[in-house]
Amino acid sequence: MKPSVVYYGAEWCADCKRTKYFFSEHSIEYEAHDIDGEPGAREAMLAITDGNSTIPTLVVNGKIYQEPTNDELKGIFGVETMDKSQNKHDVIMIGAGPTSLAAAVYTTREDIDTLLFEKGVIGGLAAITDWVDNYPGFPDGLAGLDLAENLRQQAERFGTKFELGEVSSVKRDGSLIKLQTTSGEFTAKAVLIATGSDYKKLGIPGEDDYYGRGVHFCATCDGAFYRDKRIVVVGGGNSAVQEALFLTRFASKIDVLVRGEALRASEVLQHEIEKNEKISLHFNTTTDEVVGDGKFVNKVIGTNVKSNKKVEFETDGVFVFIGLKPNTAFLEGSGVELDEIGLVKTNDKLETAVDGIFAAGDVRSGATMQIASAVGEGATAALRIREYIEDHKRNS
Repeated sequence: MKPSVVYYGAEWCADCKRTKYFFSEHSIEYEAHDIDGEPGAREAMLAITDGNSTIPTLVVNGKIYQEPTNDELKGIFGVETMDKSQNKHDVIMIGAGPTSLAAAVYTTREDIDTLLFEKGVIGGLAAITDWVDNYPGFPDGLAGLDLAENLRQQAERFGTKFELGEVSSVKRDGSLIKLQTTSGEFTAKAVLIATGSDYKKLGIPGEDDYYGRGVHFCATCDGAFYRDKRIVVVGGGNSAVQEALFLTRFASKIDVLVRGEALRASEVLQHEIEKNEKISLHFNTTTDEVVGDGKFVNKVIGTNVKSNKKVEFETDGVFVFIGLKPNTAFLEGSGVELDEIGLVKTNDKLETAVDGIFAAGDVRSGATMQIASAVGEGATAALRIREYIEDHKRNS
């Protein structure tokens, strides 16, 4: 008997796109509701989620799931992982952001059997970036979600395979590299680490309690819920300023809380935010607690470090942009060397300390943290991997 599946999401939501990709890959039928374009859909979703606006929201046989991970989706729908006969590949790329997608275009065109593992959204952080204005070849810019989708389609056209799952460990084992994953054990002749980074949290009271009920880490994903409402943005770097400016499309008032005495963002962004009438900057201000009524956020409490007095900001939502942390915890015990902040060390050939394991993109120590350079490193890594595989083939 087929499960009854009701889906609530939006076209601008990268996790919604990931979920629909999962449905398509596994031929799962569902009833779709667009909360941003269908009258009454958002209200219907909030009624069944007790006000939690996290999307996608699924109702499967009467049970509610919000923003399920790829592994949770497999469990919900009883999807089998890959047949073990398919678990051997020439190269496995961990992460499916712009770096791996670009690399896969090169490897698959050379008939190198390539599999990409992704625990989140195909396209990585690029997929949840509102607008990319500095990607070469697009004079008018383009939506991050569109760039990610174009890269995915191009990689798939040449034969790239995707596995929605998470890698828990990587280790050299004789002539191959062995990966333990949520989809079972895999082996490869070469591995590319391109896991990028994830958002840092404040670690304050109320942050976890109100996640999805007023606390967010992605303006592109959740900003549209705050039309004509008041928002607090935490952070003073480029990402915080960019996201605050994006949120002015929806919010009526934005208070930006900056721990330091000045913004760390570029001069261009500083000029833009200072002239925006919807935004108020609050320097020397910590963020100490997110407060709500048990259902929704209504206040942020901080401290003015100059006067040492508590300050309060009434708000409907809090968006936190205080930096990124590398996704490298799974490399513990692998022999891959990390720098002091957890980024992967490589040589000029993008090789790590472990033979056959390469790293590129934002997860690499010394990377410039730009989409264009991540794509370039992906292409370079693909060529190095091809050379590595050919050398080992000749010497075997």
